[in-house]
Amino acid sequence: MRDKKKRKEANDLSRTEAVEAYRAAHKKALKTYREDAEHGRWPYVQVLDDLLDVAHVAGRIELGVLQVPIDRIVGTVNDGRRSVFSRDFMPLPEPNSEFGTKWITLCEAHLDAEGIRDPIRCYEYYGDFYVQEGNKRLSVLRYFDAPFIPASVQRIVPAYADDEKTRLYYEFLEFYHLSRTYAFRFTKPGCYKKLVAALGFEQDEVWTEEQRRSVLSDFSQFSLEAARVKFPEGVGMSDAFLAWISLYSHNDFSALSPETLLASLNASVTDADADVTVATEAEPAGKTFLSRIYDAMFLPTRLSAAFIHEFPPEQSGWVRGHEQGRLFAEEQLKDRIRTRAYVVDADNDADALFRKAVEDGAQAVFATTPSLIDACRRAAAAYPGVKILNCSVAMPYPGVRTYYSRIYETKFLAGVIAGACSHSDLLGYVASAPIFGVPASVNAFALGARLVNPRAVVKLRWSCTEKDPLASLIRDGVDVISNQEWFAPEAPQPPFGLIRVHSDGTPEPLAATFWNWGAFYEKLLNDILQGHWEDESANRSAAAINYWWGLQSGVIGVTPSDKLPEGVRALVETLKAAIVEGRLDPFRRVMSDQEGIVRNDGSRWFSPSEILHMNWLSDTVEGGIPPFADILPFAQSIVRLLGVYREEIPPVKDGPIL
Repeated sequence: MRDKKKRKEANDLSRTEAVEAYRAAHKKALKTYREDAEHGRWPYVQVLDDLLDVAHVAGRIELGVLQVPIDRIVGTVNDGRRSVFSRDFMPLPEPNSEFGTKWITLCEAHLDAEGIRDPIRCYEYYGDFYVQEGNKRLSVLRYFDAPFIPASVQRIVPAYADDEKTRLYYEFLEFYHLSRTYAFRFTKPGCYKKLVAALGFEQDEVWTEEQRRSVLSDFSQFSLEAARVKFPEGVGMSDAFLAWISLYSHNDFSALSPETLLASLNASVTDADADVTVATEAEPAGKTFLSRIYDAMFLPTRLSAAFIHEFPPEQSGWVRGHEQGRLFAEEQLKDRIRTRAYVVDADNDADALFRKAVEDGAQAVFATTPSLIDACRRAAAAYPGVKILNCSVAMPYPGVRTYYSRIYETKFLAGVIAGACSHSDLLGYVASAPIFGVPASVNAFALGARLVNPRAVVKLRWSCTEKDPLASLIRDGVDVISNQEWFAPEAPQPPFGLIRVHSDGTPEPLAATFWNWGAFYEKLLNDILQGHWEDESANRSAAAINYWWGLQSGVIGVTPSDKLPEGVRALVETLKAAIVEGRLDPFRRVMSDQEGIVRNDGSRWFSPSEILHMNWLSDTVEGGIPPFADILPFAQSIVRLLGVYREEIPPVKDGPIL
């Protein structure tokens, strides 16, 4: 008798809780309904019958019983229950209605020890789910914030079409075949393959149950932590997870401190969809009188800067140029700055060197190769008070500023010299790799040559696809060749720069196009000392900033040979002055690409983004942009990072299998 009384009391309590749950759910439904109606939104759940075009269905597949993410269930199959739910599947009928009574009874079952176990029946279409049977069970579980619900699922496969929505869904189908999970949903094509690679899987590897549980556990933990972060518009939880897992190991959830973890989440989520602001001018805006007073009171009088090199200077001409630039800037700014160089080696990876640089007092850190960008991003999250820079372009990471130079301006002037000095009208160009800015340099060179010689043709070779492109051009009868540029202002020995090849194969230097990193570092470090870094942060909001300076700043240049005819030298100086003063743009002229498409009618200036992301070649150029499959192994990493077609390159797995 006593046990019976206890059971009755428990049942009464369960019933009371279920009734209160319905009232709360009903109240929430009315609120959602009113808000949707006031804002002109459809206030009910979606109906699959209204969306489905049977003529465009490729087939139907029974998937069996799955654990379906509840937030992916957006509607019902037909309109029979359309009006009883608000958009979020909360109940609209009054508590004393027949519907309310049944909902409360199901809620009692959920609160009981056994719970709701019978799977619902639903259809999946384009990754969303529509309930055919069990909508009240769904509503109860959704009220209690259950993440998943068991469901017997039939997938409706849309016919393939060349639109982004369908392409993205077909990418998901490939992903599902391997992973058997609906947990991830991306907003842009290509992300499913990137996720597979970032998690350490081969692209055709079927996940084991253990691997699937591990991934979903990480994603669940990430979602809980990332709930504290405000996402940029258009960035979903899956997008943010991909951004984070591409930068950190899945084991870092437990390894990072709570503060560092939150900072890393903020940095990676913010990076997920940032715009890049290109700063093309080296001269900062003037300051007001009050700003100058503030700077005098609060800005540091001395700056400590670290330079992290991926290779020793004696092994890399690129790094040697940056190291010379560091020493030049330190000499020019004397007592105002202190610099120190660090080199990645077997004992110290980039992350360790960033940590050591900060411990040594660095207030600004320059990483001198693009491949160090991920270490820069991690450092920006770990050390928010330190200014982090990476020598690269088109990197959408607000926590890291990037810097490069408009080398195409010097290539245009080199093209003028080549066109004037060639005896055969056949010019050559050795390009490094199909990365941002390189096609623009090739086109600028061709336009410069055509400016003085309308018969000029440029034969293009790539050092990333063949071992000796210079010899290949010489065999083709080319007499003037633009070889790779020099990384310092001092005049290089041929075959660097622009050369004329004599009949006996001897190279004669005609001009040297060069980078002057000393001028860049001197200007930028001085700007930091004067507070212009903070001014740019305030003026440009959260956008990623890329310093992309040109001839006007002195960070690049052209040194013509003393043996050039006086007329050619004078012409180059005149054109250089016009570029520096903003009166001449190499690309503001009539030009067509190799397909015959007119890219400019001569009336407009190309934007920095158009120039940086140029992925086509002028009709003056013979040769094309090599596909990734033709890139030699030593250049593949830089093309993955900065390639003009980097979004189309199939990803490779990153790290060990989970």
